[in-house]
Amino acid sequence: MERKEIAQNLKWKVSDLFESDEAWEQEYKAVETAYSNYDFSAFKGNLANKSTLLECFRLSDVISQRIEKLYLYAHMRHDEDVRVAKYTSANAMMGAMISKIFAQLAFVEPELTTLDDATLQAFIDDPDFFDYEYRLRKIAEGKAHVLSEAEEKLLTLGGDVMRDFQSVFSMLNNANLNLPKATLGGEEMQMSHGMYGVALRSGTAEERKEWFEKYYGAYINLIDAIAQTYVSNVKKDVFYTTVRKYDSCMARAMDGEDVDPSVYQNLIETVHSALPTMHEYISIRKDVTGLKEQHMYDIYVPLVENADIKMPFEQAYDLVIEGLAPLGEGYQNLLRKGKEEGWIDVCENEGKRSGAYSTGVYGVHPYVLLNYQETTNDIFTIAHEMGHALHTYKSNETQPYEKADYTIFLAEIASTVNEVLLLKHLYKKSEDKNLKKYLLNYYMDMIRATLFRQTQFAEFEQIAHTRAEAGEALTKDSLNDIYYQLNKDYYGDGIIHDPQIAYEWARIPHFYNAFYVYKYATGIISAISIVKRILTEGEPAVKDYFGFLSSGGCTDPVSILKKAGVDLTTKAPFEAAMKEFEETLNEFKCLL
Repeated sequence: MERKEIAQNLKWKVSDLFESDEAWEQEYKAVETAYSNYDFSAFKGNLANKSTLLECFRLSDVISQRIEKLYLYAHMRHDEDVRVAKYTSANAMMGAMISKIFAQLAFVEPELTTLDDATLQAFIDDPDFFDYEYRLRKIAEGKAHVLSEAEEKLLTLGGDVMRDFQSVFSMLNNANLNLPKATLGGEEMQMSHGMYGVALRSGTAEERKEWFEKYYGAYINLIDAIAQTYVSNVKKDVFYTTVRKYDSCMARAMDGEDVDPSVYQNLIETVHSALPTMHEYISIRKDVTGLKEQHMYDIYVPLVENADIKMPFEQAYDLVIEGLAPLGEGYQNLLRKGKEEGWIDVCENEGKRSGAYSTGVYGVHPYVLLNYQETTNDIFTIAHEMGHALHTYKSNETQPYEKADYTIFLAEIASTVNEVLLLKHLYKKSEDKNLKKYLLNYYMDMIRATLFRQTQFAEFEQIAHTRAEAGEALTKDSLNDIYYQLNKDYYGDGIIHDPQIAYEWARIPHFYNAFYVYKYATGIISAISIVKRILTEGEPAVKDYFGFLSSGGCTDPVSILKKAGVDLTTKAPFEAAMKEFEETLNEFKCLL
């Protein structure tokens, strides 16, 4: 279907950002003219002066908001149809503008780090700096890691080059992978990343094997180039860690979001303690499916057939609203508002970016991209992405611009809260034993994929970076060995660890943004605890949760999460999530 054939009420309203492409172009030129060669000399060397610093911060806010709005429009229009060259060009133009303008502001943090502690503290304590006090606190605490003005500017200008490893991998992963054809449903078809998942869920045993072997075969054919790209990316991480005087790449990544490293260790240690339950689940999968041998390509096979929930988008959206009733009428009304006022781009069309996401800028409502199909997974995707959207909405509504943007560490919590609430609602109201088993299986697979698998990824990253920091040469063979052993540790003896799975690390895009994936695991762990509180304590827990949603990035994320009753510096929420997985497995066993 071409985009022009889709009803207007099923498309997002990009006009809420800019009325037209012409209006965007006018604003682009205005920003470029005003700020590309802006004279910041009045600020340089004078940031110890209160009024000068406030003026500098406020000007930076104005520039950032205008640029973010420009970028979002270009990004969204590009994703509507990636074939349209002018929006591809607009995205590239924005990348160049962002690098150039913000390179000119690179002097700010280095100069602030030269101020004495008393001056910085005075600013932090000054009510006039309320919007910026957390930023100033982070600067004061991170003074040891900020370089000179010239060095910071150089690093900023080199940002595009240093990010190119991700671009190289993307090119290898999409343009050069040369996936062959394979059989699905008895018919030969062209393999793709999207269809790979479909084949492993719905294909016959022979078809799953064929897709698995051919899919990984394509990566094996490119493994030298991919390994070199990933190793270079790790070296880049080590470079930044050394230059900024951190003890480890993990410490630098965690400090970037102001998260205590104990959270990472709590995750890995607690998951390791729960691996026997994971192994039992994998063994039960083999029993339920009746497979004589269970391979890695079999773990996506549904354990319950003919229980998929199929309904049109309108009905699915109403079901999501119904399922999120524990969050209150106000939350439900915001969900209705989003649907009625053009926040959501619903349908798949030719050239549209695949998948789903939520995005937004301060001062404009959030947006959600979907490619809705009538499946259970897509119903949960509505709940997930609207969780992101309403988190953004509440934070922007409550916080000043400087404090509104929550970190990635917090980003997956609200979305997962919505998914878990919807699942528990569907389970409670269903009287169909088959559907109940399906939902329990769905939940266990969600925990397996989002908690256990992402922790496996996180541990792989930690081991690879630790070895590189110690001066050990990483190779395709050593990376394969690390990953293969972890796969055996996480999945146990109830499955055959096919040799191709040793190459799985080579196809994970998130590894080019190091120490990112663990946040998916801590997100679902936090969500499980929050949902339990909401369903057992009611209004007080909902009020606390809304305090979390409205906090944006006003302070460190671990403290913000404590507002919702979750303390990740302790093992309690991690252990609660492991218990939830175990209880869900036991409930599933009772229904067999």
